[in-house]
Amino acid sequence: MNKIYIPYSEMLSEFNRILLKHGFTKEKAESCASIFADNSLDGVYSHGVYRFPRFVNYITRGFIDVDSDPLKTNSLGALEQWDGQLGPGPLNATFCTERAMHLAENFGLGCVAISNTNHWMRGGTYGWQAAKKGFAFLGWTNTEANMPAWGAKESRLGNNPLVFAVPYKNEAIVLDFAMTQFSYGKMEAIQLEEKTLPFPGGFNDQGKLTTDPDEILNSRRALPIGYWKGAGLSLLLDIIATVLSAGLSTNEVSKKEAEYGVSQVFIAFKLDNLINFPSIGLKIDEIISDFKTSTPDEAYGDIRYPGERVLHTRIENRKRGIPLNRNLWEEIINL
Repeated sequence: MNKIYIPYSEMLSEFNRILLKHGFTKEKAESCASIFADNSLDGVYSHGVYRFPRFVNYITRGFIDVDSDPLKTNSLGALEQWDGQLGPGPLNATFCTERAMHLAENFGLGCVAISNTNHWMRGGTYGWQAAKKGFAFLGWTNTEANMPAWGAKESRLGNNPLVFAVPYKNEAIVLDFAMTQFSYGKMEAIQLEEKTLPFPGGFNDQGKLTTDPDEILNSRRALPIGYWKGAGLSLLLDIIATVLSAGLSTNEVSKKEAEYGVSQVFIAFKLDNLINFPSIGLKIDEIISDFKTSTPDEAYGDIRYPGERVLHTRIENRKRGIPLNRNLWEEIINL
């Protein structure tokens, strides 16, 4: 791999420059550029720097409206429905997370469902956003059809990423995962790095499980997590997101020429009003301490809670720069 290391500040500056060139206001460009750069800094390259060219391409093709802001369509106390108006997905998701926390301040929990929005990039971004402000968080999105039901040959389900987050010390525990064994963004990143998957991630054209990302990306038959369980969970996430947002289902999104106009749900839980709030930190400490007593398998190294690896990667990437393919960086510079 033709690898180079780009300083965070340089990457942030380039993203900002390109977004301004494509019609973003100064405030929106700074916010959106920060999300892409922060995702990359945290080691989630698949939904950061690797995804940025496609994001710009969707702007030029009219799938993303840089001038749009979310529009409230219904308010039911702790539940609100919004129309994303095809605005930039990361900005719409940031807004919805803030709005869910605002509702939680008043009701103990807040739920915001948004229709007609775009790819939110790294779902964990919004888990960190809420947890760093003291809220527990649950959110998910539907997608185009890119995963088969268990036992099916063609893809009718989305990989519908799901995020859980809870405050932990000065950071957070954040679980961010797609319903496929590997997200498509991750497989595209591994393909770009000319590597194979560490575990089977989907089926090839002959219906055989494979670790070759090229074969899976070609067949569009990614493996559901937990086999039938992941497929069932994907179906219900799609149904609930579609119903709560009054938006498009995976089936309807899949009829478009590209993945846009998706439906998403953001739920924030206010913890400091709970009767057990004073002991929550201690209780989580006990859970994590017990979790960490697991004897590690030498093949996989340390036992880490969800999001812990991010903290180490963030420090390392600030020191040496963010690693990526030289050709990709040149492509971004030329945008």
